[in-house]
Amino acid sequence: MTAPVPSAPADIRLQPPTPRVALLAAAVVVVGVVLYLGREVLSPFVVGLLVVWLLNPLVDRLGRIGLPRWLSILLVYALVVVVFVLGINLIVSAIVGEIRHFIDDLPSLIDRLEEQLRRMGEIYEALDIPQEFRDLINAELARLAAEGIAIDIGAIIRPVFTSVGSLVGAIFGYLIIPVWAFYLLKDRVKLQASFERSLPPAWREDTVACIGIAGHVFGRWIRGQLILGVTVGVATFVGLMALSALIDPIFGRYAVLLSVIAGVLELLPIVGPILAAIPAVLIAATVGIVPALSALGLYFVIQQVENTILVPRVQSEATDLHPAAVIFVIIVGAAVAGLLGAILALPLTATGRDVYRYLFRRLSPEPPTSEAAMAEALQLGAQIPGGGAGPADDVPPDSLTS
Repeated sequence: MTAPVPSAPADIRLQPPTPRVALLAAAVVVVGVVLYLGREVLSPFVVGLLVVWLLNPLVDRLGRIGLPRWLSILLVYALVVVVFVLGINLIVSAIVGEIRHFIDDLPSLIDRLEEQLRRMGEIYEALDIPQEFRDLINAELARLAAEGIAIDIGAIIRPVFTSVGSLVGAIFGYLIIPVWAFYLLKDRVKLQASFERSLPPAWREDTVACIGIAGHVFGRWIRGQLILGVTVGVATFVGLMALSALIDPIFGRYAVLLSVIAGVLELLPIVGPILAAIPAVLIAATVGIVPALSALGLYFVIQQVENTILVPRVQSEATDLHPAAVIFVIIVGAAVAGLLGAILALPLTATGRDVYRYLFRRLSPEPPTSEAAMAEALQLGAQIPGGGAGPADDVPPDSLTS
């Protein structure tokens, strides 16, 4: 008896676009070109989209109790202003005071650092090292001084902070964020419905699913970054105050400023903690080698605790990128879009990866049939941003297999 011949998989090759699809593709290209040409002024609008995403859940919650949407937005704005003012009173005044102390102390700090480096040179010269090894060490130090360290931190810092100089000039652009975000929050539901109606019917489910993936990844990344930043900042402050009591009071003199720097630079995975440790170690080095080693040990312990306990629990589900890929993505993002590009490169890459996985399954000859494959596909298209969608199980299976 002849075994039945399996049927050939369905032809899933791309077909010529319909006139509507061609029109939509052309419109996307035109908009993309315009955005690229105006990329220098887009930073406030990117920040505004993040503000909309952060405030929208609270606005929706107030709307469910019967408040008009415009009133809900104003109440949320008032709450944000109150929290911001309290934050300024608690933290910013201390930071300004420490910056003033640092500026006043800078000449003496430089003199003391040069003195400590001279003493270290004398100690090195007094060591009983064979001449062959001494010559080798001297040659290597000279090479590093001339060519830079193999891991060129400057190559990382330069592109990251290229946009900082223009931030002051663009400050007025950021003043429009509250007004722009107000209109987006007020008409979010109408804008979302209008956008969906403008899509070809065959594209709607997949487009909404891809947007949901992006919102899901960015949501987890933002929450994770807030948790990590606050945790690292508080841990750094506690550690510096302990070193101030045990080693030298200089740690307490700049504790708030160094803690805020550590918390903010947490936005840059892997590279951020290294950059945050540099000013603390340099300031500690002005009073001796032991304080410098203590500061280095404190930041090393905090980074290890973060990498082994906090990051796996908080951020691994949001990005799940290899550390080598993280460094590469951050540097490329910084080169493309400066500081903002370095910060957003990680969630954008993770979003692109998850969208690719989702579309790869949708374009497969056969839809995923096993429970594990179906659960993974459902998870990728789980959540529609701002639409009130629930967990992954709330997404209808036929939207993934049709």
